[in-house]
Amino acid sequence: MSPRTSVVWTPEFLSYQLSDDHPLNPVRLDLTMRLAAGLGVLDGVEVLAPEQASDEDLLRVHVPSYLTAVRSAPHEPFGVGHGLGTDDNPIFLDMHEASALIAGGSLLAAREIAEDRADRAVNLAGGLHHAMADRAAGFCVYNDCSVAIAWLLEQGYERIAYVDVDVHHGDGVQAAFYDDPRVMTVSMHQHPLTLWPGTGWPGEYGKGDGAGYAVNVPLPPGTGDAGWLRAFHAVVPSLLESFRPQVLVTECGADTHSDDPLANLELSIDGQRAIYRSLRDLAERTAGGKWLVLGGGGYSLFRVVPRSWTHLLATVLDRDVDPARPLPADWVAHTAGLTREPLPTSMTDGKDPSFVPWGDVAERVDTAILETRRAVFPLHGLDPDDPRD
Repeated sequence: MSPRTSVVWTPEFLSYQLSDDHPLNPVRLDLTMRLAAGLGVLDGVEVLAPEQASDEDLLRVHVPSYLTAVRSAPHEPFGVGHGLGTDDNPIFLDMHEASALIAGGSLLAAREIAEDRADRAVNLAGGLHHAMADRAAGFCVYNDCSVAIAWLLEQGYERIAYVDVDVHHGDGVQAAFYDDPRVMTVSMHQHPLTLWPGTGWPGEYGKGDGAGYAVNVPLPPGTGDAGWLRAFHAVVPSLLESFRPQVLVTECGADTHSDDPLANLELSIDGQRAIYRSLRDLAERTAGGKWLVLGGGGYSLFRVVPRSWTHLLATVLDRDVDPARPLPADWVAHTAGLTREPLPTSMTDGKDPSFVPWGDVAERVDTAILETRRAVFPLHGLDPDDPRD
């Protein structure tokens, strides 16, 4: 029987626009939903419109003074601090309302799973993983990922795995649960020496009772499909099989792509599609099929994010799209009116995402694999040097 899947969406998500020229442009969401609809991925799917997260919901993760600052910032000409009013996090009208709506979307997705209306649920507008308890960071005002996880914990969940495949370290979620063994955070990201926020080292593995439950895989710049997937499969499946989460939460940023202007990994659309399929398989094998899917970064607004996240939606819905499928002519015409960039013609970059599993053959990415395995695997009774673990 096909998994029951809920898709959370409202055009009001497009109101989260930090500024007219900010890299995190909501046009990427609009174009994704248009493309998914044009390819029939959403046929017969009744999307769920969320409400804003309440203060009670947000205060599971954020401190009261920060909520006050977010609300008042658009009306305070001299600034309010808390990371607001920077180039990364400019102040905009109705900032609290737009940010709380995204958090409400991720909460609704979590609630669909917790209340047994869905096995899988997706909020592409979510994934704002950098926001901290008391400050905005990295284009993120409220940390919807952490808000949803904290709500699930309050419902009685005891083991939640969070896997972050964004090019940037999932620092805000890691910080929220750094000493909590109920939440395993796993982040695959570009090496912190070479990319903001400069965190996410293998030695950041949690503290106190949470030691071993923060996992970081820092990948060298230039890592492509084969190296990324080699590292993922050398680290993540063994840990999730050991942890046996009750729900898998994934942040699926598309900024690992070679076209992304803000980072330096070299993945293709085909590699990203392979990642989403691997996450789906892990949800089925390790989490009883319970899969909460969030968006994240992605700044190639026209060429990459719509195709990548349409593959993501299709994967979540078990309506996998043939990579050779041509893009709908009306989508191409609409998008061409928004950009001078040359547009792709199909749902593939024409790349082969196959990889050699970690083992005897040495690869460039193996330093990252070994550092992470040696930092974390022994804490879970796994042998860091044995490819069978």
